[in-house]
Amino acid sequence: MKLILTAAVALATPAAPVAAQVAAPVAAPIAAQRADAVIRHVTIVDVEHGRAKADQAVAWRNGTIVAVGADATIARRWRTTSVIDGKGRYLIPGLWDMHVHFGGGPDLIAENKALLPLYIAHGITTIRDCSGDLPDQVLAWRGEIARGTLFGPRLLTSGAKLEGIKPIWKGTIEVGSRADVDAAIAHEKTVGVDFVKITDNTLDPKLFLYAVSRARAAGLRVSGHIPMQDTVGQAIDAGISSIEHLDYAYKAGVRDEADIAADFAAGRIDRAEANRRIDTGFDPATAMAAYRRMAAKAVFVTPTLNISSITAHLDATSHANDAYLAYIGPGLRKTYDWRVQRAATATPAEIEARHAHFDRVAAILPMLNKAGVTIMAGTDAGFLNSYDYPGVGLHDELALYVKYGLTPSQALASATRVGPAWFGEMARYGGIAPGKAADLVLLDRNPLQSIAATRAIRMVVLRGRSYDRAALDGMLAATRAKVSEWNAAAKRN
Repeated sequence: MKLILTAAVALATPAAPVAAQVAAPVAAPIAAQRADAVIRHVTIVDVEHGRAKADQAVAWRNGTIVAVGADATIARRWRTTSVIDGKGRYLIPGLWDMHVHFGGGPDLIAENKALLPLYIAHGITTIRDCSGDLPDQVLAWRGEIARGTLFGPRLLTSGAKLEGIKPIWKGTIEVGSRADVDAAIAHEKTVGVDFVKITDNTLDPKLFLYAVSRARAAGLRVSGHIPMQDTVGQAIDAGISSIEHLDYAYKAGVRDEADIAADFAAGRIDRAEANRRIDTGFDPATAMAAYRRMAAKAVFVTPTLNISSITAHLDATSHANDAYLAYIGPGLRKTYDWRVQRAATATPAEIEARHAHFDRVAAILPMLNKAGVTIMAGTDAGFLNSYDYPGVGLHDELALYVKYGLTPSQALASATRVGPAWFGEMARYGGIAPGKAADLVLLDRNPLQSIAATRAIRMVVLRGRSYDRAALDGMLAATRAKVSEWNAAAKRN
Protein backbone atom coordinates (compact mmCIF):
# COMPACT_ATOMS: atom_id res chain seq x y z
CA MET A 1 0.00 0.00 0.00
CA LYS A 2 2.88 2.36 0.70
CA LEU A 3 4.29 1.87 -2.79
CA ILE A 4 0.94 2.59 -4.41
CA LEU A 5 0.51 5.80 -2.45
CA THR A 6 4.02 6.97 -3.32
CA ALA A 7 3.40 6.36 -7.01
CA ALA A 8 0.14 8.30 -6.88
CA VAL A 9 1.88 11.30 -5.33
CA ALA A 10 4.58 11.19 -8.02
CA LEU A 11 2.02 11.18 -10.79
CA ALA A 12 0.22 14.17 -9.31
CA THR A 13 3.42 16.25 -8.99
CA PRO A 14 5.04 18.11 -11.92
CA ALA A 15 8.19 16.33 -13.08
CA ALA A 16 11.45 17.90 -11.89
CA PRO A 17 14.11 18.87 -14.44
CA VAL A 18 16.44 16.04 -15.41
CA ALA A 19 19.44 17.86 -13.96
CA ALA A 20 17.65 18.37 -10.67
CA GLN A 21 16.71 14.68 -10.52
CA VAL A 22 20.34 13.67 -11.05
CA ALA A 23 21.60 16.16 -8.48
CA ALA A 24 19.08 15.23 -5.77
CA PRO A 25 20.90 14.25 -2.53
CA VAL A 26 20.76 10.72 -1.12
CA ALA A 27 18.20 10.42 1.67
CA ALA A 28 19.69 10.72 5.14
CA PRO A 29 19.78 7.56 7.31
CA ILE A 30 16.79 7.07 9.55
CA ALA A 31 17.54 8.59 12.96
CA ALA A 32 17.74 6.02 15.72
CA GLN A 33 14.86 6.09 18.18
CA ARG A 34 15.01 5.51 21.89
CA ALA A 35 13.78 2.34 23.57
CA ASP A 36 13.70 1.41 27.23
CA ALA A 37 15.22 -1.97 26.38
CA VAL A 38 16.04 -4.18 23.43
CA ILE A 39 16.44 -7.93 23.49
CA ARG A 40 18.78 -9.02 20.69
CA HIS A 41 19.62 -12.17 18.73
CA VAL A 42 16.62 -13.99 20.18
CA THR A 43 14.41 -16.64 18.61
CA ILE A 44 10.82 -15.40 18.69
CA VAL A 45 8.18 -18.07 19.13
CA ASP A 46 5.24 -17.24 16.88
CA VAL A 47 2.58 -18.98 18.93
CA GLU A 48 -0.22 -18.21 16.49
CA HIS A 49 1.44 -20.15 13.67
CA GLY A 50 3.45 -22.57 15.77
CA ARG A 51 6.85 -21.62 14.41
CA ALA A 52 10.10 -20.05 15.59
CA LYS A 53 12.05 -17.23 13.91
CA ALA A 54 15.74 -16.90 14.75
CA ASP A 55 18.03 -13.88 15.17
CA GLN A 56 15.29 -11.38 15.93
CA ALA A 57 15.19 -8.35 18.18
CA VAL A 58 12.39 -6.78 20.19
CA ALA A 59 12.35 -3.20 21.48
CA TRP A 60 9.90 -1.72 23.96
CA ARG A 61 9.18 1.63 25.55
CA ASN A 62 6.78 2.61 28.34
CA GLY A 63 5.52 -0.96 28.68
CA THR A 64 4.67 -1.36 25.00
CA ILE A 65 6.56 -3.17 22.25
CA VAL A 66 7.62 -0.61 19.64
CA ALA A 67 9.59 -2.72 17.18
CA VAL A 68 10.10 -6.37 16.21
CA GLY A 69 12.28 -7.64 13.39
CA ALA A 70 15.62 -8.84 12.16
CA ASP A 71 18.29 -8.13 14.75
CA ALA A 72 20.49 -6.01 12.45
CA THR A 73 17.56 -3.80 11.47
CA ILE A 74 16.29 -3.20 15.01
CA ALA A 75 19.81 -2.59 16.33
CA ARG A 76 20.37 0.08 13.68
CA ARG A 77 17.08 1.88 14.25
CA TRP A 78 16.72 1.68 18.04
CA ARG A 79 19.04 2.84 20.81
CA THR A 80 18.92 1.87 24.46
CA THR A 81 21.09 1.62 27.54
CA SER A 82 19.51 -1.76 28.35
CA VAL A 83 20.46 -4.49 25.89
CA ILE A 84 19.43 -8.05 26.74
CA ASP A 85 21.32 -10.89 25.11
CA GLY A 86 18.81 -13.41 23.80
CA LYS A 87 21.21 -15.51 21.74
CA GLY A 88 20.32 -19.19 21.91
CA ARG A 89 17.09 -18.44 23.79
CA TYR A 90 13.39 -18.29 22.97
CA LEU A 91 10.92 -15.47 23.57
CA ILE A 92 7.22 -16.09 24.17
CA PRO A 93 4.33 -13.84 25.22
CA GLY A 94 3.63 -13.73 28.94
CA LEU A 95 1.69 -16.69 30.30
CA TRP A 96 -1.89 -16.37 31.55
CA ASP A 97 -3.46 -18.55 34.27
CA MET A 98 -7.17 -18.20 33.61
CA HIS A 99 -8.49 -19.89 36.74
CA VAL A 100 -7.06 -19.02 40.16
CA HIS A 101 -8.54 -18.37 43.59
CA PHE A 102 -7.77 -16.27 46.64
CA GLY A 103 -9.49 -17.04 49.94
CA GLY A 104 -9.58 -18.68 53.32
CA GLY A 105 -10.98 -15.74 55.23
CA PRO A 106 -9.66 -12.34 56.36
CA ASP A 107 -7.02 -13.93 58.58
CA LEU A 108 -5.28 -15.23 55.46
CA ILE A 109 -5.11 -11.99 53.46
CA ALA A 110 -1.33 -11.71 53.95
CA GLU A 111 -0.77 -15.34 52.95
CA ASN A 112 -2.83 -14.86 49.79
CA LYS A 113 -1.02 -11.63 48.94
CA ALA A 114 2.30 -13.45 49.22
CA LEU A 115 1.23 -15.72 46.33
CA LEU A 116 1.31 -12.88 43.79
CA PRO A 117 5.09 -12.91 43.15
CA LEU A 118 4.99 -16.70 42.67
CA TYR A 119 3.06 -16.19 39.46
CA ILE A 120 5.60 -13.73 38.07
CA ALA A 121 8.50 -15.97 39.08
CA HIS A 122 6.96 -18.68 36.89
CA GLY A 123 6.39 -16.48 33.85
CA ILE A 124 2.72 -15.75 34.48
CA THR A 125 2.02 -12.11 33.75
CA THR A 126 -1.81 -12.18 33.95
CA ILE A 127 -4.17 -14.14 36.18
CA ARG A 128 -7.95 -14.47 36.18
CA ASP A 129 -9.39 -14.73 39.69
CA CYS A 130 -12.49 -16.91 39.60
CA SER A 131 -13.74 -15.78 43.01
CA GLY A 132 -13.12 -16.88 46.55
CA ASP A 133 -14.16 -15.39 49.87
CA LEU A 134 -12.01 -12.24 49.62
CA PRO A 135 -13.69 -10.49 46.68
CA ASP A 136 -13.31 -6.92 47.93
CA GLN A 137 -9.66 -7.47 48.80
CA VAL A 138 -8.94 -8.91 45.36
CA LEU A 139 -10.68 -5.99 43.67
CA ALA A 140 -8.49 -3.65 45.71
CA TRP A 141 -5.36 -5.58 44.68
CA ARG A 142 -6.40 -5.29 41.04
CA GLY A 143 -6.38 -1.52 41.32
CA GLU A 144 -3.14 -1.38 43.28
CA ILE A 145 -1.35 -3.58 40.73
CA ALA A 146 -2.66 -1.45 37.87
CA ARG A 147 -1.43 1.71 39.62
CA GLY A 148 1.96 0.19 40.38
CA THR A 149 1.63 0.31 44.17
CA LEU A 150 1.45 -3.49 44.55
CA PHE A 151 3.79 -5.94 42.87
CA GLY A 152 1.96 -8.71 41.09
CA PRO A 153 0.77 -10.01 37.74
CA ARG A 154 -2.02 -8.21 35.95
CA LEU A 155 -5.14 -9.26 37.85
CA LEU A 156 -8.59 -9.73 36.32
CA THR A 157 -11.40 -10.77 38.64
CA SER A 158 -15.03 -11.73 38.88
CA GLY A 159 -15.37 -10.13 42.30
CA ALA A 160 -17.97 -11.92 44.40
CA LYS A 161 -19.60 -14.85 42.65
CA LEU A 162 -23.37 -15.31 42.40
CA GLU A 163 -24.84 -18.17 44.42
CA GLY A 164 -28.11 -19.34 45.94
CA ILE A 165 -29.37 -18.63 49.43
CA LYS A 166 -27.20 -19.90 52.32
CA PRO A 167 -24.51 -21.65 50.24
CA ILE A 168 -21.47 -23.35 51.73
CA TRP A 169 -19.27 -20.85 49.91
CA LYS A 170 -18.48 -17.59 51.68
CA GLY A 171 -18.02 -14.20 50.07
CA THR A 172 -20.87 -14.68 47.61
CA ILE A 173 -23.81 -12.59 46.48
CA GLU A 174 -26.84 -14.68 47.46
CA VAL A 175 -29.72 -14.64 44.99
CA GLY A 176 -33.12 -16.26 45.43
CA SER A 177 -35.23 -14.44 42.88
CA ARG A 178 -34.97 -12.69 39.54
CA ALA A 179 -34.99 -9.37 41.34
CA ASP A 180 -32.00 -10.55 43.39
CA VAL A 181 -30.20 -11.54 40.20
CA ASP A 182 -30.90 -8.17 38.59
CA ALA A 183 -29.58 -6.38 41.68
CA ALA A 184 -26.51 -8.61 41.78
CA ILE A 185 -25.66 -7.93 38.14
CA ALA A 186 -26.10 -4.21 38.72
CA HIS A 187 -23.72 -4.45 41.69
CA GLU A 188 -21.12 -6.30 39.60
CA LYS A 189 -21.31 -3.58 36.97
CA THR A 190 -20.93 -0.88 39.63
CA VAL A 191 -17.78 -2.36 41.16
CA GLY A 192 -16.39 -3.00 37.69
CA VAL A 193 -15.77 -6.74 37.64
CA ASP A 194 -14.00 -8.15 34.60
CA PHE A 195 -16.50 -11.00 34.24
CA VAL A 196 -19.18 -12.79 36.27
CA LYS A 197 -18.78 -16.14 38.04
CA ILE A 198 -21.91 -18.14 38.90
CA THR A 199 -21.90 -21.40 40.89
CA ASP A 200 -24.53 -23.96 41.71
CA ASN A 201 -24.26 -24.96 45.37
CA THR A 202 -27.74 -23.75 46.36
CA LEU A 203 -28.72 -21.71 43.31
CA ASP A 204 -32.02 -22.59 41.67
CA PRO A 205 -31.20 -24.04 38.22
CA LYS A 206 -33.69 -21.76 36.47
CA LEU A 207 -32.15 -18.75 38.20
CA PHE A 208 -28.73 -19.95 37.03
CA LEU A 209 -29.84 -19.74 33.42
CA TYR A 210 -31.54 -16.40 34.03
CA ALA A 211 -28.40 -15.02 35.71
CA VAL A 212 -26.22 -16.09 32.80
CA SER A 213 -28.52 -14.43 30.30
CA ARG A 214 -28.81 -11.20 32.32
CA ALA A 215 -25.05 -10.93 32.80
CA ARG A 216 -24.51 -11.32 29.07
CA ALA A 217 -27.21 -8.76 28.37
CA ALA A 218 -25.29 -6.40 30.63
CA GLY A 219 -22.19 -6.88 28.48
CA LEU A 220 -20.34 -9.15 30.89
CA ARG A 221 -18.66 -12.46 30.14
CA VAL A 222 -19.80 -15.37 32.30
CA SER A 223 -18.17 -18.51 33.63
CA GLY A 224 -19.47 -20.94 36.19
CA HIS A 225 -20.51 -24.35 37.41
CA ILE A 226 -23.57 -25.71 35.64
CA PRO A 227 -26.30 -27.19 37.90
CA MET A 228 -27.01 -30.89 37.50
CA GLN A 229 -30.64 -30.00 36.74
CA ASP A 230 -29.59 -28.00 33.67
CA THR A 231 -28.00 -29.41 30.56
CA VAL A 232 -24.76 -27.95 29.24
CA GLY A 233 -26.69 -27.05 26.08
CA GLN A 234 -29.09 -24.92 28.12
CA ALA A 235 -26.16 -23.06 29.68
CA ILE A 236 -24.72 -22.46 26.22
CA ASP A 237 -28.07 -21.18 24.97
CA ALA A 238 -28.26 -18.83 27.96
CA GLY A 239 -24.91 -17.36 26.93
CA ILE A 240 -22.21 -18.89 29.13
CA SER A 241 -18.79 -17.74 27.91
CA SER A 242 -16.53 -20.38 29.40
CA ILE A 243 -17.07 -23.78 30.95
CA GLU A 244 -14.84 -24.26 33.96
CA HIS A 245 -13.58 -27.81 34.58
CA LEU A 246 -13.54 -30.60 32.04
CA ASP A 247 -16.23 -32.64 33.82
CA TYR A 248 -18.95 -30.33 32.49
CA ALA A 249 -17.71 -30.77 28.94
CA TYR A 250 -17.74 -34.51 29.52
CA LYS A 251 -21.36 -34.28 30.71
CA ALA A 252 -22.30 -32.58 27.44
CA GLY A 253 -21.27 -35.78 25.66
CA VAL A 254 -23.65 -38.05 27.58
CA ARG A 255 -26.41 -39.43 25.37
CA ASP A 256 -29.19 -39.11 27.97
CA GLU A 257 -27.94 -35.92 29.65
CA ALA A 258 -31.41 -34.31 29.44
CA ASP A 259 -33.04 -37.35 31.08
CA ILE A 260 -30.46 -37.33 33.88
CA ALA A 261 -31.09 -33.63 34.47
CA ALA A 262 -34.87 -34.17 34.56
CA ASP A 263 -34.65 -37.18 36.86
CA PHE A 264 -32.35 -35.35 39.25
CA ALA A 265 -34.58 -32.25 39.25
CA ALA A 266 -37.62 -34.39 40.03
CA GLY A 267 -35.85 -36.20 42.86
CA ARG A 268 -36.04 -39.58 41.15
CA ILE A 269 -32.26 -40.04 41.45
CA ASP A 270 -29.65 -38.68 43.83
CA ARG A 271 -26.32 -37.10 42.86
CA ALA A 272 -24.42 -40.36 43.18
CA GLU A 273 -26.74 -42.09 40.72
CA ALA A 274 -26.65 -39.09 38.39
CA ASN A 275 -22.85 -39.19 38.41
CA ARG A 276 -22.87 -42.94 37.76
CA ARG A 277 -25.13 -42.48 34.74
CA ILE A 278 -22.92 -39.68 33.45
CA ASP A 279 -19.82 -41.85 33.84
CA THR A 280 -21.34 -44.72 31.89
CA GLY A 281 -23.42 -42.73 29.38
CA PHE A 282 -20.71 -40.92 27.41
CA ASP A 283 -21.14 -41.32 23.65
CA PRO A 284 -18.46 -40.07 21.19
CA ALA A 285 -20.95 -39.13 18.47
CA THR A 286 -23.12 -37.19 20.93
CA ALA A 287 -20.01 -35.54 22.32
CA MET A 288 -18.66 -34.40 18.97
CA ALA A 289 -21.99 -32.87 18.03
CA ALA A 290 -22.10 -31.04 21.36
CA TYR A 291 -18.51 -29.87 21.04
CA ARG A 292 -19.02 -28.56 17.53
CA ARG A 293 -21.93 -26.55 18.89
CA MET A 294 -19.70 -25.20 21.69
CA ALA A 295 -17.17 -24.13 19.09
CA ALA A 296 -19.84 -22.48 16.95
CA LYS A 297 -21.08 -20.54 19.99
CA ALA A 298 -17.50 -19.52 20.92
CA VAL A 299 -17.71 -21.18 24.34
CA PHE A 300 -14.22 -21.77 25.73
CA VAL A 301 -13.34 -24.67 28.05
CA THR A 302 -10.93 -24.41 30.98
CA PRO A 303 -10.00 -28.04 31.79
CA THR A 304 -8.26 -27.53 35.20
CA LEU A 305 -6.76 -30.99 34.71
CA ASN A 306 -4.01 -30.55 37.28
CA ILE A 307 -6.29 -30.34 40.32
CA SER A 308 -8.39 -33.21 38.98
CA SER A 309 -5.28 -35.35 38.57
CA ILE A 310 -3.99 -34.47 42.03
CA THR A 311 -7.25 -35.26 43.81
CA ALA A 312 -7.83 -38.43 41.79
CA HIS A 313 -4.47 -39.80 42.86
CA LEU A 314 -4.18 -38.65 46.47
CA ASP A 315 -4.16 -42.32 47.46
CA ALA A 316 -0.84 -42.79 45.66
CA THR A 317 0.86 -39.45 46.41
CA SER A 318 0.61 -37.75 49.78
CA HIS A 319 2.39 -34.50 48.76
CA ALA A 320 3.28 -34.02 52.44
CA ASN A 321 6.93 -33.53 51.54
CA ASP A 322 6.45 -31.38 48.42
CA ALA A 323 9.24 -28.81 48.26
CA TYR A 324 6.76 -26.19 47.02
CA LEU A 325 4.95 -26.23 50.38
CA ALA A 326 7.72 -23.88 51.51
CA TYR A 327 5.93 -21.14 49.54
CA ILE A 328 2.43 -21.81 50.94
CA GLY A 329 1.48 -20.26 54.27
CA PRO A 330 0.27 -22.46 57.15
CA GLY A 331 -3.28 -21.13 56.98
CA LEU A 332 -3.57 -21.88 53.28
CA ARG A 333 -2.04 -25.31 53.80
CA LYS A 334 -4.72 -25.97 56.40
CA THR A 335 -7.42 -25.36 53.79
CA TYR A 336 -6.02 -28.34 51.87
CA ASP A 337 -7.10 -30.73 54.62
CA TRP A 338 -10.69 -31.23 53.55
CA ARG A 339 -9.78 -32.86 50.24
CA VAL A 340 -7.04 -34.91 51.82
CA GLN A 341 -9.33 -36.18 54.57
CA ARG A 342 -12.10 -36.99 52.12
CA ALA A 343 -9.70 -38.95 49.93
CA ALA A 344 -8.39 -40.85 52.95
CA THR A 345 -11.85 -42.26 53.72
CA ALA A 346 -12.40 -43.65 50.22
CA THR A 347 -12.82 -47.39 49.76
CA PRO A 348 -10.66 -49.32 47.26
CA ALA A 349 -13.63 -49.42 44.89
CA GLU A 350 -14.12 -45.65 45.21
CA ILE A 351 -10.43 -45.06 44.56
CA GLU A 352 -10.53 -47.22 41.45
CA ALA A 353 -13.63 -45.40 40.23
CA ARG A 354 -11.93 -42.05 40.86
CA HIS A 355 -8.94 -43.06 38.77
CA ALA A 356 -11.11 -44.35 35.96
CA HIS A 357 -13.26 -41.21 35.96
CA PHE A 358 -10.22 -38.96 35.60
CA ASP A 359 -8.88 -40.98 32.67
CA ARG A 360 -12.26 -40.93 30.91
CA VAL A 361 -12.67 -37.18 31.34
CA ALA A 362 -9.09 -36.32 30.34
CA ALA A 363 -9.50 -38.38 27.17
CA ILE A 364 -12.01 -35.88 25.74
CA LEU A 365 -9.37 -33.14 25.46
CA PRO A 366 -8.34 -34.04 21.88
CA MET A 367 -12.02 -34.44 20.96
CA LEU A 368 -12.70 -30.86 22.03
CA ASN A 369 -9.69 -29.70 20.08
CA LYS A 370 -10.75 -31.61 16.98
CA ALA A 371 -14.23 -30.09 17.19
CA GLY A 372 -12.72 -26.60 17.26
CA VAL A 373 -13.41 -25.79 20.92
CA THR A 374 -10.92 -23.30 22.33
CA ILE A 375 -8.97 -24.75 25.26
CA MET A 376 -8.09 -22.16 27.90
CA ALA A 377 -5.32 -22.88 30.39
CA GLY A 378 -6.26 -22.48 34.03
CA THR A 379 -5.18 -24.28 37.18
CA ASP A 380 -7.77 -23.77 39.95
CA ALA A 381 -4.74 -22.96 42.13
CA GLY A 382 -5.19 -21.26 45.46
CA PHE A 383 -6.91 -22.05 48.71
CA LEU A 384 -8.87 -25.30 49.24
CA ASN A 385 -7.45 -27.03 46.16
CA SER A 386 -4.84 -29.27 47.73
CA TYR A 387 -1.30 -29.13 46.32
CA ASP A 388 -2.39 -27.27 43.19
CA TYR A 389 0.27 -24.64 43.59
CA PRO A 390 0.11 -21.04 42.35
CA GLY A 391 2.77 -20.45 39.71
CA VAL A 392 4.27 -23.84 39.02
CA GLY A 393 0.77 -25.34 38.70
CA LEU A 394 0.29 -23.80 35.26
CA HIS A 395 3.34 -25.65 33.94
CA ASP A 396 1.94 -28.87 35.41
CA GLU A 397 -1.36 -28.09 33.68
CA LEU A 398 0.29 -27.62 30.30
CA ALA A 399 2.23 -30.87 30.70
CA LEU A 400 -1.08 -32.70 31.19
CA TYR A 401 -2.54 -31.11 28.05
CA VAL A 402 0.31 -32.59 26.03
CA LYS A 403 0.10 -35.92 27.84
CA TYR A 404 -3.57 -36.21 26.93
CA GLY A 405 -3.36 -35.23 23.29
CA LEU A 406 -2.52 -31.60 22.54
CA THR A 407 0.69 -30.61 20.78
CA PRO A 408 3.21 -28.41 22.63
CA SER A 409 2.20 -25.57 20.28
CA GLN A 410 -1.49 -25.97 21.14
CA ALA A 411 -0.75 -26.16 24.85
CA LEU A 412 1.39 -23.02 24.64
CA ALA A 413 -1.38 -21.17 22.80
CA SER A 414 -3.85 -22.10 25.54
CA ALA A 415 -1.71 -20.19 28.04
CA THR A 416 -0.64 -17.20 25.91
CA ARG A 417 -3.26 -16.36 23.27
CA VAL A 418 -6.52 -17.80 24.55
CA GLY A 419 -6.88 -15.68 27.70
CA PRO A 420 -6.53 -12.44 25.73
CA ALA A 421 -8.94 -13.81 23.12
CA TRP A 422 -11.55 -14.60 25.79
CA PHE A 423 -11.32 -11.08 27.17
CA GLY A 424 -11.28 -9.51 23.70
CA GLU A 425 -7.80 -8.12 24.24
CA MET A 426 -5.85 -9.60 21.34
CA ALA A 427 -4.90 -6.12 20.13
CA ARG A 428 -2.85 -5.65 23.30
CA TYR A 429 -1.85 -9.14 24.48
CA GLY A 430 -1.14 -12.66 23.24
CA GLY A 431 1.68 -11.98 20.81
CA ILE A 432 5.02 -10.29 20.17
CA ALA A 433 4.41 -7.37 17.84
CA PRO A 434 4.46 -3.55 17.87
CA GLY A 435 1.62 -2.20 19.98
CA LYS A 436 1.43 -5.28 22.19
CA ALA A 437 2.17 -5.14 25.89
CA ALA A 438 5.77 -5.80 26.85
CA ASP A 439 4.79 -8.87 28.89
CA LEU A 440 7.31 -11.48 27.79
CA VAL A 441 9.10 -14.61 28.95
CA LEU A 442 12.62 -15.56 27.85
CA LEU A 443 13.23 -19.32 27.85
CA ASP A 444 16.39 -21.37 27.61
CA ARG A 445 14.72 -23.99 25.42
CA ASN A 446 12.17 -24.22 22.60
CA PRO A 447 8.62 -24.78 23.93
CA LEU A 448 7.41 -25.86 20.48
CA GLN A 449 9.61 -28.93 20.79
CA SER A 450 8.83 -29.69 24.42
CA ILE A 451 6.25 -27.99 26.61
CA ALA A 452 8.57 -28.59 29.57
CA ALA A 453 10.64 -25.71 28.18
CA THR A 454 8.14 -23.24 29.70
CA ARG A 455 9.74 -24.08 33.04
CA ALA A 456 13.24 -23.07 31.84
CA ILE A 457 12.73 -19.35 32.49
CA ARG A 458 15.72 -17.05 32.09
CA MET A 459 13.87 -13.72 32.35
CA VAL A 460 10.36 -12.29 32.70
CA VAL A 461 9.37 -8.90 31.32
CA LEU A 462 6.32 -7.47 33.05
CA ARG A 463 4.85 -4.15 31.97
CA GLY A 464 8.15 -3.36 30.29
CA ARG A 465 10.36 -4.06 33.30
CA SER A 466 12.70 -7.04 33.05
CA TYR A 467 13.44 -9.48 35.87
CA ASP A 468 16.39 -11.78 35.31
CA ARG A 469 16.88 -15.19 36.88
CA ALA A 470 18.45 -13.73 40.01
CA ALA A 471 15.49 -11.38 40.49
CA LEU A 472 13.00 -14.21 39.98
CA ASP A 473 14.86 -16.35 42.48
CA GLY A 474 14.75 -13.40 44.85
CA MET A 475 10.95 -13.32 44.59
CA LEU A 476 10.80 -16.98 45.50
CA ALA A 477 13.20 -16.50 48.39
CA ALA A 478 11.18 -13.57 49.77
CA THR A 479 7.96 -15.58 49.78
CA ARG A 480 9.75 -18.56 51.31
CA ALA A 481 11.11 -16.33 54.08
CA LYS A 482 7.63 -14.98 54.86
CA VAL A 483 6.20 -18.47 55.02
CA SER A 484 9.02 -19.57 57.31
CA GLU A 485 8.16 -16.73 59.70
CA TRP A 486 4.48 -17.64 59.62
CA ASN A 487 5.33 -21.30 60.26
CA ALA A 488 7.41 -20.33 63.29
CA ALA A 489 4.63 -18.10 64.62
CA ALA A 490 2.08 -20.89 64.14
CA LYS A 491 4.25 -23.28 66.16
CA ARG A 492 4.59 -20.74 68.96
CA ASN A 493 0.82 -20.32 69.11
